[in-house]
Amino acid sequence: MPAHNIPLDTIQQYRSLRSTVTEALRTAIIVGDLEEGELYSAPALAEPLGVSATPVREAMMDLTNDGLVVPVKNKGFRVTEMTPEDLRETTAVRQLLEAPAVRALTGRLPEAAFPELRAKAEEISAAAAEGDLRTYLAEDRAFHAAILQYTGNTRLVDLCTRLRGQTRLKALRSLVDEGRLVESAHEHITLLDRMQAGDAEGAYEVIMHHLGHASQLWAQGTEGTEASDAVEVTPLLVRDLPNRAEDTE
Repeated sequence: MPAHNIPLDTIQQYRSLRSTVTEALRTAIIVGDLEEGELYSAPALAEPLGVSATPVREAMMDLTNDGLVVPVKNKGFRVTEMTPEDLRETTAVRQLLEAPAVRALTGRLPEAAFPELRAKAEEISAAAAEGDLRTYLAEDRAFHAAILQYTGNTRLVDLCTRLRGQTRLKALRSLVDEGRLVESAHEHITLLDRMQAGDAEGAYEVIMHHLGHASQLWAQGTEGTEASDAVEVTPLLVRDLPNRAEDTE
């Protein structure tokens, strides 16, 4: 795709150049500015970003590790595709991992943890109100990782963060225009309210609902009731699995 047709803005560096470029490209992929299945060269991506091709290549290798792109020899990088079924399965895995962790952590987080977590939740809400999707996605990812870090399980944090980064959220811009992203962002504050109150089951319900409906809402702009082609994202729990004893009767 020609560089002048790629919908990327010149970046404002706020961390290392590589990480800044990575976040810019990650956001562009997640919200659909860089199209699934499309092949992009590093020089073509570098031009609208206002950087050289080198940090773009480095950033795309990071995104390759996250499963967002695949390298094509001597040509560039192709954006991977996510089907509605991929979305459902990814969401279900996140629910199975994150929701029990949140329930287990409720009542165990030190009181000193909440001011920082609430600050992150407020940053998410502010970014949603301003329509700053790059900040919104970065802070949302940091918020969920910050909570999970209290489990002390680095593999859990890494896996959930990678799954979060692989999701496609093509409806985010329309949700900003409609003012619905702010409402979704407020769920982070509600989650902290439940956790700080020691309401483990309430926190579990909030995170299950948030992961399920937010993934679908952000990806399709609907929760399955407004469009005939919407794919319903439902929690995949142990009680939903077939009973082996019943199957053999």
